[in-house]
Amino acid sequence: MKIQRCSDYEEMSRSCCDAIIAALKEEKEQLLCTATGNSPKGVYQNLASTYQNEPELFEKLKIIKLDEWGGIPASNQNSCETFLQEKIIGPLKISDYRYISFESDPTSPEMECERIQKELVGNGPIDICILGLGKNGHIAFNEPANELSPFCHVARLSQQSLQHQMVTSMKNGPAYGLTLGMADILQSKKIILLLTGAGKKSVIEELMTKKITSYLPASFLWLHPDVTCYIDTSAI
Repeated sequence: MKIQRCSDYEEMSRSCCDAIIAALKEEKEQLLCTATGNSPKGVYQNLASTYQNEPELFEKLKIIKLDEWGGIPASNQNSCETFLQEKIIGPLKISDYRYISFESDPTSPEMECERIQKELVGNGPIDICILGLGKNGHIAFNEPANELSPFCHVARLSQQSLQHQMVTSMKNGPAYGLTLGMADILQSKKIILLLTGAGKKSVIEELMTKKITSYLPASFLWLHPDVTCYIDTSAI
């Protein structure tokens, strides 16, 4: 894992965006896996600004959603779908056929996970996977546990995840999570980990020990050959 310390959130966001743009200039046909939340929001804003001047860079870009709150309408203002549509899908004009997305309230969550897994097999592997870090060390909805799921699955949400700001403002919160699994993430060609946000100092310190445990899912990123970790040092 390559560690890149940034002076603030803006530098972190710009540096990550620059890395994605550099990859797109080398190869436009990229499958980008997108997380939601505050950590990647600045990256998406920078990508949207780049699109205004170089829209041709994004003509062949495909996006796959990393995870979704389950059991809520996609139209919910705090769904991952709404976030991505507003922050990256719309601004980059990603057409439907270039976007792979979990439905937020499927009739069968298990079958929805099977559908996304097939989409990933057909379009993958992921070229660049953008990840944030949960306060309990989760990545996507791969929560700390005795064992971790390798592929797309229905996740039981931890109390920490249910305290996320996207959830606390919901009238009726999610019943479960829909997420890519650890193998799906680790099979990505390149992974970008964004470390920012209050209350994460202790979990970041634990991650930096390089000890690998299922109780800190993000620790498995040490096994990947191409991970860049951008740290917003002003937030820790």
